Amino acid sequence: MQNYLTYSDTVKKIIKSLDLTRHLSIASIVIGEPGTGKRTLVRHLFPDLPMVDGADQTTLEQALEESQALIIERFDKVPNPENLSFEGKHIIAIADHAGNTRLLDETFAFIYTLPPLRDRPEDIALYADLYRKEAQRILQVEEPIVLEKRALDIRRNLRSLRASVYREVLLQSTDREAIERGLYHYFTATFDEESNYHALLGLFERPLLQAGLKHYGSQLQLAEALGINRNTLRKKIHERLS
Repeated sequence: MQNYLTYSDTVKKIIKSLDLTRHLSIASIVIGEPGTGKRTLVRHLFPDLPMVDGADQTTLEQALEESQALIIERFDKVPNPENLSFEGKHIIAIADHAGNTRLLDETFAFIYTLPPLRDRPEDIALYADLYRKEAQRILQVEEPIVLEKRALDIRRNLRSLRASVYREVLLQSTDREAIERGLYHYFTATFDEESNYHALLGLFERPLLQAGLKHYGSQLQLAEALGINRNTLRKKIHERLS
């Protein structure tokens, strides 16, 4: 079995503890925000266990009758959890929310909380690089891609991180024609809401000025490269970047 990808000591402890319950008739639950990777973690540790959706109580109760070991996802969606019996069974449950803490304490021998990505900064870079390689392979992008921290979206944990990395790979590998098509579709969709010519110029001038200042490191050199007066450039920088 390959290692589950993480640099987080907290996640490593959860993995180690869960693995020790492998042959025990005991109930454990992993709680964490959506997108933290708890389902992947549990499935990684117990790939052969049947999995049932907690929202379907009838199917869940039937599975408990037929199986000695079971993974229950969306345990927080179980309509009547107090009616379930885990006695003598190996149960791994997954939930987005803790819900009734008294019930959890009475039902589960071990309760694990998988931290959100914002509390696992060491894992952000790990997964961002993993998704970058994946995106470049799938999208057939060969040129180097640099992921800046501000481009990474972790608001929905791994889900939004993955989407933001794919978006960044697309943006950094796009060509002039694709940019023009993108702007065309943007203008088509927003013309009724935002049709002020001066305001729309910001779509071009803001990134142009940011890139130019980063490249030249000098307003004078940038003004010369753009063929405009230095005072005009300073005014535009004040309008667009301040």
